[in-house]
This record gives sequence, C-alpha cells and structure tokens, in this order.
Amino acid sequence: MKKRVAIVKRKTKETDITVKLNLEGSGKSEIDTGIGILNHMLELFAFHGLFDLEIKAKGDLKVDIHHTNEDVGIVLGEAFYRSLGEKKGIRRFGSASIPMEEIVASVAVDISGRSFFKGIQRETGVYESKVQEGYSQEYANHFFEGLVKKVGINLSIRISGSNLDLHTNLEPVFKAFGIAMDQATQIDPRRKGVPSTKGVID
Repeated sequence: MKKRVAIVKRKTKETDITVKLNLEGSGKSEIDTGIGILNHMLELFAFHGLFDLEIKAKGDLKVDIHHTNEDVGIVLGEAFYRSLGEKKGIRRFGSASIPMEEIVASVAVDISGRSFFKGIQRETGVYESKVQEGYSQEYANHFFEGLVKKVGINLSIRISGSNLDLHTNLEPVFKAFGIAMDQATQIDPRRKGVPSTKGVID
C-alpha cells in the first residue's frame, strides 16, 4: 500500500509552520508550536492515534497566541487532507470516550468532505474551563475549527463532569480525538472504493 504521508508548509506574515504527518505511524512526535499546553495536547493526540507527527511553528507570540494556535490547526488539517488522498478504503467514521478524573470526553468524527464543528459542547450547568498558561477552551475551539475546515470532517466533541481545570478537560478530548481519527483513517480491507454511496468524498 502506498504510504500515506504528507508534508505541508505554510508561511504568512504572522506564522511559519511545517507539519509532517504519517498515518501509518507508531505514535512518535516532535512538537514545537511555542505554546506549551498545545504541544502537550498534540503529543497526546499523536501517541494515542498512532500517528507520527512533526510540527515546527514560529508565530507572533509576542502579540498573542491566536494566529499560531489557529494556523497550526489549519496546517495539520491540510496534512490530513493530503495524506488521505482519494480516501479509498478508509473506514470514514470513528468515535471514542475517554475519562480523566470526573471528566468524560466523547469525540465522534466523520470524514465526509463536509466540515462541521459547533465547538466543544458541555452538559447543562457546567461552566467553561478556567484559562491556564494563557490557553482556554475558546482557543481549543479555534484550533479544531481550523483543522476541520481544511480536512473536511464533521467533528463532535462533548464533555461531561464538573471539574473546571483546563488540562483535565482538554487531555481526554485530545486523546479521544486521536483514537477517533485513527479509527476513521484506517483502511478496511473489505472496502474496495470510497466509503460513500456517492462514490466520492471531496
């Protein structure tokens, strides 16, 4: 089978990012975005998704982390899009629920070619996590929005539990996202073509 690997470089006036992604990896990663908590979350994503992932990013962090955070999501999404190619034989769907203390994160993905992400959804009565290390749940939403639009996936993320610690909320999210993406990108030997009755996933 042809190796499903992509190297994507994107340079703007605000960021300079290179991503190398191997879908048939073993969970090895080298991540340097300049944003500590994002580095850690992407290492967890790669490890549990069994993707080999390298990310080197330089951005205008002296202003704030917004551009770098969002652009890393965009470039990673482009790397998934390119490495998946015509998407022949992929399972397309994936889901996982991961607990951490009293938090449970549930993630479901559909590599449909149609992007949709409503943001991280929380059960009624649970407030948004606290800001930590300059990072927030809103920044995580921006990261996922950038990724989803580029790769073309329907992504649902739901959190239950009352712990407001940001790390405790995001860690199971990124672990579950890695597992769900691993499931969705795997090749099903029974599938001879694209997993859509249309015969194509754009």
